[in-house]
Amino acid sequence: MESMARPNTAVKIILVLMLLFIAVIALFPFFALLLASFKPSTELLRYGLNLKLQAHLLSFKNYIYLFQEGAKYLIWYKNSLVITIVGTILSLFFSSMVGYALAVYDFKGKNVVFILVLAVMMIPMEILMLPLYKLMVSFKMINTYWGVIVPIMVAPVAIFFFRQYALGLPKELLDAARIDGCSEFRIFFNIMVPLMKPAFGAMAILQAMGYWNSFLWPTVILRTEDMFTLPIGLSGLLTPYGNNYDILISGSLLTILPIIILFIFFQRYFISGLTVGGVKG
Repeated sequence: MESMARPNTAVKIILVLMLLFIAVIALFPFFALLLASFKPSTELLRYGLNLKLQAHLLSFKNYIYLFQEGAKYLIWYKNSLVITIVGTILSLFFSSMVGYALAVYDFKGKNVVFILVLAVMMIPMEILMLPLYKLMVSFKMINTYWGVIVPIMVAPVAIFFFRQYALGLPKELLDAARIDGCSEFRIFFNIMVPLMKPAFGAMAILQAMGYWNSFLWPTVILRTEDMFTLPIGLSGLLTPYGNNYDILISGSLLTILPIIILFIFFQRYFISGLTVGGVKG
């Protein structure tokens, strides 16, 4: 028994060392960015991103500039947070209801609706941009938060994911709730939503990342600098007249924090939501 346990222990140690090595490689860009955020732009232009720890070059000047002289940065951060939080909540709410309805109810045209959802998933955003822009103009949503949120609020990918997940939920609970006199909305919010927590956790991360990192559509909709999101505002630091790489790297590094916090909060649901939701149906 001891001879069998030793090989297993050795295999585990080797696997742990391999995973640590892969983790170090994966985190190398992050460490390089973290170190570069404390360096002056001249050093970055001369040597690029590296892990050279030169204490005399490190300072908090880039971050001080962002929060004091670069006052627009905080406005961009606020705009990105508002759009991401509101857009993610509304996307989860409506997409889950549509996906749940397609999975649970039988109605005329159900398959047609589902095929349309799959079709929209295959159409690139660039093709839909012009008609969506005209729609936002008619709704007077140009240069507003809603102009960024509404067109991608009900995501086809999220609808498909929630449908696949809801197909695996026990239908007996629905029948029992209806016998007890529960309304369809109460069944959904009180019974089905708690069962779909892994799906909500996975989609919360993916949808929030989509809104947070979105660049092309907000660039089309948002006009004034006070309405810019972080990707648009930071991209303005690179101009033909000068490239503020030090400020750009520092500002970009801080944009990672909300996504990290979100992933830590929903990580227990993320993997289970993706695996279970991906095999149902």
